[in-house]
Amino acid sequence: APASPARQLLFLPGTCPLSLSLLLSCSQSAVSVPRDFEGCSTLRKYLGQLHFLQSRIPMGNGQDAAVPVTWTEIFSGKAVTHEDIKYEQACVLYNLGALHSMLGAMDKRVSEEVSCTHFQCAAGAFTYLRDHFPHSYSVDMSHQILSLNINLMLGQAQECLLEKSMLDNRKSFLVARISAQVVDYYKEACRALENSETASLLGKIQKDWKKLVQMKIYYFAAVAHLHMGKQAEEQQKFGERVIYFQSALDKLNEAIKLAKGQPETVQEALRFTMDVIGGKYNSAKKDNDFIYHEAVPALDTLQSVKGAPLVKALPVNPTDPAVTGPDIFAKLVPMAAHEASSLYSEEKAKLLRDVMAKIEAKNEVLDQFMDSMQLDPETVDNLDMYNHIPPVLMEKCAALSVRPDTVRNLVQSMQVLSGVFTDVEASLKEIQDLLEEDEAQERKLQELLGKVPPAPGSPPGLAEVSKECSKYLELHEKASFTNTELHRAMNLHLGNLRLLGGPLEQVRAALPTPTLSEDDKQVLQNLKRILAKVQEMRDQRMSLEQQLREMIQKDDITTSLVTTDRSEMKKLFEEQLKKYDQLKVYLEQNLAAQENVLKALTDANVKYAAVRKALAEVEHKWNTTVQTLVASYEAYEDLMKKSQEGKDFYTDLEGKAAKLLERARAACQASEAHRQQLLERELKKQPPPRPTAPKPPLQKKPPELEAGGPEAAEL
Repeated sequence: APASPARQLLFLPGTCPLSLSLLLSCSQSAVSVPRDFEGCSTLRKYLGQLHFLQSRIPMGNGQDAAVPVTWTEIFSGKAVTHEDIKYEQACVLYNLGALHSMLGAMDKRVSEEVSCTHFQCAAGAFTYLRDHFPHSYSVDMSHQILSLNINLMLGQAQECLLEKSMLDNRKSFLVARISAQVVDYYKEACRALENSETASLLGKIQKDWKKLVQMKIYYFAAVAHLHMGKQAEEQQKFGERVIYFQSALDKLNEAIKLAKGQPETVQEALRFTMDVIGGKYNSAKKDNDFIYHEAVPALDTLQSVKGAPLVKALPVNPTDPAVTGPDIFAKLVPMAAHEASSLYSEEKAKLLRDVMAKIEAKNEVLDQFMDSMQLDPETVDNLDMYNHIPPVLMEKCAALSVRPDTVRNLVQSMQVLSGVFTDVEASLKEIQDLLEEDEAQERKLQELLGKVPPAPGSPPGLAEVSKECSKYLELHEKASFTNTELHRAMNLHLGNLRLLGGPLEQVRAALPTPTLSEDDKQVLQNLKRILAKVQEMRDQRMSLEQQLREMIQKDDITTSLVTTDRSEMKKLFEEQLKKYDQLKVYLEQNLAAQENVLKALTDANVKYAAVRKALAEVEHKWNTTVQTLVASYEAYEDLMKKSQEGKDFYTDLEGKAAKLLERARAACQASEAHRQQLLERELKKQPPPRPTAPKPPLQKKPPELEAGGPEAAEL
């Protein structure tokens, strides 16, 4: 049993007793592991924890915390001690390979895959030991011994696949090649056994091992030639069949000679094989001698069978968390690991900067291109909007549907306004006529009598009436323009209001719709497809960028850095950064595709120009129509308000005009009476007429002279 280093580490200053006690428990379990798969797991876990430990504490040969490690050498039985933690790892690794080989040999071959896997795992353990640890620790860890073990394990793994191939009745040539590869592995093992250094290391067991390996070489060479003969039989090459079976028989005889002293199961297998090969040879020779008479070629003239290696040494990863479990020294991170982690973070940042520079350059080109095209994927195809009444218009239609008298009320209001307007205009016109008539009578009187000073008691009311009438006329003039504009606005909106208040089908029919040919529709669909590709390219690029950022943010290799030698840091960085290669490839493909997509979009946009112009014109008309209808609805309340204001204004003006008309009439009557008085007064001042010769009788005076008009002065 080894003196585990964990016991002595418990006394190192600065170490965690709990972590070291867990390591001691692993060590004790690894010393006497059960011979099953659980034993393999125990050894792998202890190996990993030792790897974590030696990367944090200087326990190597000649280092400050080195402690003696003792194990018993397998061949000599001597206790070997080294003050090096790696010796502990090497011994555990050797035992891992030995245990896998035992489990592979103990398996009942119910499933060939289980035995094959054990032997490949054993080969992997010995390979890792040979390639990563010094060979001077002990005799059983020399390069020759480890190479011997590796080939023995691979040979037995290939044997398992050979058994399965024969049970599955695979093609003869394939079985021959698999068997030939078994021979190749055992030949390599035999060369290692024949080495003088190996012979001195192994001692007495070297001869037994060599004899057994040679027996296997002859046996599996016989199996390979047996199946080559079966292939020749399938190809009807009867001469070759004879020589292959004869060679198989010769090699089997050599194997039988070397098998003396082997267990009865081996002897029985050899006898069974002899029965098969002997029977095949005798039958083939007899058939060729009496039936086919083909020449039997020399064996060395035939093509040699090339082995087909179907197995390999399965690699050992001492830091695989699935095997080692949690790192019990995870909280103990050396400063060198932190420094290395910072360097790795800079490498990640550099990678991100390079990628983002390419992305931003492409995005800038894409944005400029799309801005110049003025193509909005959401509006390039707006044909669907022509199939529906817009919500804003539906809202107005719904509002008018609950007010069915809208148009009638507006028309009636305007009619009332027009009536009042007409009445006011008639009253003011009558006042004007009265004033003009009075003025005309006044001029006639002055022409008849000359300029006569106004007599006392002349009516002053006409001047006030005239002044007030002028004021009303000015107001009426201004209101008349407003009234005209109001009527024009009503006539403009009345049709739209009737449309909005009618059936929705009529509203939809009143809205313009585009008419596209099949070619136009095809052009539009092609443009939409390419714009969708552009958006897909954008979305994929953003997604890949986000994935890269998240992956870089979560990428923490501190644990790996702790267990990696400083000289291997650069290599570790390169290996770790490879995980980003696939994302980088996807991004490169995305960026490279942009040029082709934009070229296709340019061609599609050229074809779309005419369709775009036609759609723009229809859309403009459609928007104008919608805005006009909405404006008509919104103008209704304003029209009603202004109509009411007009009615109120003219009603008030009508009352004032009616009163002014009464005053005008009264004033005109007073003025007329005043003029009659003046005329009579002037007539009285004139002398009586002189006698004259008889004249014809006078005619009857006209009515105007009867009233005292100005013509009376001429008489």
